[in-house]
Amino acid sequence: MGFGPFLRLEELAPDVALIQALKERWDPECHAFLFPWGHMVPTLEDIVRITGLCVDDQAVTGTTYTSYQEAVERLLGLEVRGERSSLVQRTSLQASLGVASARRQTGKGQAEHVERMTDDARAVMAEEEGEAADRDLRWFLTLVIGKLILGTKGDPVGCRCLPLLEDLSSVGNYAWGAALLAHLFDSLGTSSRETGVAGFFPLLQAYYHLPSLGRGVARRRSALPLLQRWRFCQDELSLRRQVTMIHDALDTTPFGHVQWTPYVGESDAAQPWVERGRPYFGRDIWLHCFNTVVPLHHRLVARTLVLHQAAVEFPSQQRSWERPGWSFRGIQQVTDWTVRVREQLDDWER
Repeated sequence: MGFGPFLRLEELAPDVALIQALKERWDPECHAFLFPWGHMVPTLEDIVRITGLCVDDQAVTGTTYTSYQEAVERLLGLEVRGERSSLVQRTSLQASLGVASARRQTGKGQAEHVERMTDDARAVMAEEEGEAADRDLRWFLTLVIGKLILGTKGDPVGCRCLPLLEDLSSVGNYAWGAALLAHLFDSLGTSSRETGVAGFFPLLQAYYHLPSLGRGVARRRSALPLLQRWRFCQDELSLRRQVTMIHDALDTTPFGHVQWTPYVGESDAAQPWVERGRPYFGRDIWLHCFNTVVPLHHRLVARTLVLHQAAVEFPSQQRSWERPGWSFRGIQQVTDWTVRVREQLDDWER
């Protein structure tokens, strides 16, 4: 299904201060970070190289519903958090997989903890086959997609992806990496008063263009995907103090310390997902994640680097539908996004 490299990632501890500091530098109008040296935009190439997720193939889109109760009961055999909700309890999914007590016990290391959970899960699933095995796989995929790739704040897990998991043979045909980036862009655009960010935050922590911030420690220099090469340290200073220090570091970073081409010299031979995604790199393109549709303005980086290009226009006004990047949070009407955003979907498919 294409999740193999992503599932090899480990030690994904959040650096809350760095996430908050970067969020405060995010411009939701042009979907880019604004730094003293200009615009920087997380791109599809960053997604592919850092996480190992694919960005080629079909956009992650379809119909969203006012309630996912029927789909959750039919495909997962569980109950949703509320009758009109797209959330399911994380603990219910973990219990279904045999890892209800997933919290690490005091005094046990990471490796021992993972080994215990693996043994517990195998014991539960060893005798299952057919429909029961398919249900197990949907439980697992709902956790991976709903809690990591399209992560929510808090404990419940989003299950908007369930309709795409009904046919398990087609799950690998979707651009989950592009959906991750759309979801992250949308989350960064929420109020800076909200601490933290939904979505896959380790992408920001391993953002290779800003090595001088010193928030991570290099390890396993040849590991793939590239996120495997970093260990993120916890700082004991207060959150506000850490955020202030990061802002100070950003404001005083010399232009020469900014890595505009961080992947030069990387061998792509062991990263087939990079080669498949290459036609999507370096383009202005619409990113899709169900009810979130946002533009990736790659040309902003070119403008920052004083490269020749056409005038930059932000298509955020006078649209025939709501502004791009509009996120329909909470309960909404049943909407078929393949029809609602046909122009943007055609752009992706081209």
